[in-house]
Amino acid sequence: MSGAAPTSKRRAAGRGVWFAAILLLLALLAPARAQEAQIGVESAQLQLAGEGAEAGWRLDADFTLTLPPALEDALNRGIALYFTIDFEAYRERWYWFDSRVLDTRLSYRLTYSPLTRQYRLARGSLALPFDTLAEALSTMTRVRQWKVAEAGAFAAGAAYRARVRMRLDTAQLPRPFQIDALTNRDWALGSDWRAVAVPTDR
Repeated sequence: MSGAAPTSKRRAAGRGVWFAAILLLLALLAPARAQEAQIGVESAQLQLAGEGAEAGWRLDADFTLTLPPALEDALNRGIALYFTIDFEAYRERWYWFDSRVLDTRLSYRLTYSPLTRQYRLARGSLALPFDTLAEALSTMTRVRQWKVAEAGAFAAGAAYRARVRMRLDTAQLPRPFQIDALTNRDWALGSDWRAVAVPTDR
């Protein structure tokens, strides 16, 4: 019986070491998980709006975006960053795979000018200057009335599912940065897909 107590103590000590190791591992992994969530979709709503030729399905969406230090440094050194919002819609079919009926995207070009010390956000032919990066990111992550489809895109009585996401478009980066994006997690910036409800009263 004299050897039972030391054995129990050794087992308890071993369990304590394993428990401490698990806590340490979780602490090390937590920053990595936080880093993966640097773009998020807060909300997204699809609605039919407008009249006549202006009628169509429009998307309102809010995103969260935090630039990793590596990307912010590249931006301030004159590298343009391109962000894309993807929107997809599928018609549900019980007898086969769902059919994709919409695949559209909205692109932004974010730049910084050391000469004027201003950030510039371009969407198509429209470009706006900003004094701070926070202001530029706030504008880019708040999408309002984006026309994603014509009024007749969704047939009455059919079931649809839609989704949206935002990502850094690494394909438009200079070639050296495209190569770096393959191995550097800072450049693999993108949100998960977020489901968007397609109204049934159409």
